Amino acid sequence: MNIREALGLAPKKKIRYGFVALGDIAQEAMLPGVEHTGNSTIAALVTGDPVKAGRLAERYGVAHTHSYDQFPEMLTSGHVDAVYIATPNWRHAEFVLPALAAGIHVLVEKPLEIDTARCQQILDAQRSSKAKLMVAYRLHFEPATVAAIERVRNGELGDVQMFTSIFAQMIDPANHRAKNEAAGPVLDMGPYPVNAVRNLFGAEPTEVSAFGSRHANSGLADFDDTVTVLLRFPEGQLAHFVVSYYGNAIDTYTVLGTKGSLRVQPGYTYGKSLEHFLTIGEKRDNISYKATDQFGGEMKYFSDCILHGIDPEPDAEEGLADVRVLEAIQRSLETGEVQKLAPLARSRRIDPDQVVRLGALKAPEPVRASSPDK
Repeated sequence: MNIREALGLAPKKKIRYGFVALGDIAQEAMLPGVEHTGNSTIAALVTGDPVKAGRLAERYGVAHTHSYDQFPEMLTSGHVDAVYIATPNWRHAEFVLPALAAGIHVLVEKPLEIDTARCQQILDAQRSSKAKLMVAYRLHFEPATVAAIERVRNGELGDVQMFTSIFAQMIDPANHRAKNEAAGPVLDMGPYPVNAVRNLFGAEPTEVSAFGSRHANSGLADFDDTVTVLLRFPEGQLAHFVVSYYGNAIDTYTVLGTKGSLRVQPGYTYGKSLEHFLTIGEKRDNISYKATDQFGGEMKYFSDCILHGIDPEPDAEEGLADVRVLEAIQRSLETGEVQKLAPLARSRRIDPDQVVRLGALKAPEPVRASSPDK
């Protein structure tokens, strides 16, 4: 059975998820999207805040709540088939590894971890486990994103040779993203342009260089709040992007070929329609893609993979492929030198059949959680 057939089947049962960490993303997007999937349910909540746990358990009718210390107990409780892990990036392996060892399926937010060593640990654990793991690349199931990749694959833009992107937000210096061992826009925002260009080019970069700036008024003194990156690919393609914690909100990317160009704006967001601004020769066109429930869509896909024994596409290998580039960006910032990357053969790419079209949902009022933006 392929994924198109699986997505079209009525579910035999619903996959029971334990939600680990209940911050802004989990509350704003993933929790409300679960009912939308038709094949998933919220079985347990894990958080260090018992007040938050109680109020969200009441909102969603969840019988089981746990502290972080009780996570191992939840894994063996028989109440969950899978976990959704939305902890800060540097705490992903802490929860992914015991879940896989217990045979519990894992949907983990991106990036997979903050360095390649921990990503490799997760990849090895997944390969030795009966459980499945998917990295939560929600755009792998979003219609406009997959359509952009298809335009490149079918030669509509000609010989594609250049990618450029800018992704910025005004981060609150009090947010945890600005106060940890993985602070800064590279690991937080960098996965979006890196993953986009790797899949648009269908290739892995071989050289990485980066430059950073620290603005006195940003309130983010301990790391580069704005980073510009240049990637070189094996057949001469180049990619340039900027990620910033100190700029008015924008997220867009453009891919250039010998016959035409495509700008996607917004390119990485959720809850909004995504637009294609397509130029072929001198002919210009604008195609609008309706907003979808990207979080419910990725969970529906993953649950279908579990139910029908299909290996999910954005797996641990995909997560590792991004993190090795992000790690090289950090090394280039530290050393001021171009970083060489060994060749990597990615065994899987996005399948257009994995697009999931669920109508967009309105975000509920958060419970003791705040946006990272100022």
